[in-house]
Amino acid sequence: MKKFTNESLLKITTYLEEALKTTTSLSFVVPNPDQENNRNFKTWVNLAELHFCTVLTPKFIDKNFIQLTFKKLNQESSFHSAPIKNKEEKYGTDSIFFNINKNEHPTFLHAYKKALEAVKVEKRKHVLNLGINKGDEFELIQQLIEPKVFDNMSFVGIDHSKSALDFANKRFPKENVEFFQHDINSIKELNLEKSDLIISIGTLQSPSINYKPFLMSLVQEHLSHDGAFILGFPNSRWIDGELIYGAKAPNYPYSEMSLLYNDVIFAKKYLQQKKFRVTITGREYIFLTATKIGL
Repeated sequence: MKKFTNESLLKITTYLEEALKTTTSLSFVVPNPDQENNRNFKTWVNLAELHFCTVLTPKFIDKNFIQLTFKKLNQESSFHSAPIKNKEEKYGTDSIFFNINKNEHPTFLHAYKKALEAVKVEKRKHVLNLGINKGDEFELIQQLIEPKVFDNMSFVGIDHSKSALDFANKRFPKENVEFFQHDINSIKELNLEKSDLIISIGTLQSPSINYKPFLMSLVQEHLSHDGAFILGFPNSRWIDGELIYGAKAPNYPYSEMSLLYNDVIFAKKYLQQKKFRVTITGREYIFLTATKIGL
């Protein structure tokens, strides 16, 4: 078994890159991260992610060394590459995506929670979520605010997956929570009341949406004069249930984030022109939060 002592990180990552070409699980020995001046455990977790691996529970060799095992993620187990049998049910109950709970991933939870606090979600009356799926975004709001406040708010979620919305309806059997199976490109057909908070996480970047004119129409036609936005832009991929940092662009074998930044900056500049205060936060998901200046 390979044992590392004081090798450079470059030498280690080069070894891992070559070794993982021929195996799905690789064990090796490294200096104990708990000992002073050794690489900390986060270094090894980050290194595993960069090689599309997960880290199994370490084994102690002695007080100076531990055994690590990197297990390769199944890159076929990703909703990004899964074959599409039914377009409307790509993210339905039988999909890989449906079993993901973003609220249980620390970096997503932290950024989304901060965004909800920034827009003072407890003071909003009409919340619209585009691409609601099974309702995770509403779940966190419900957990954050008092039950009486939640019940006095109005929530509308739109998605094209019937099976996901059926599940969401069972999670929120409340009169103030309503779900619509509909193409968000045709949102005008629903004749919805204007919302004072619009949330959309990982949806507006869909190839089926003409992002820039659609975003402008949301501001002009579906947001109240004192409304706020929370937009989430994926800077990651879900592989084998793991959230892997870095947006994947067509024609690149590695993470390339030009398209992501282009979309984020367009939204920022447009909303600032409309007199919104805009902040950009997050990591695996980039959160753009916009609130009206002076309100």
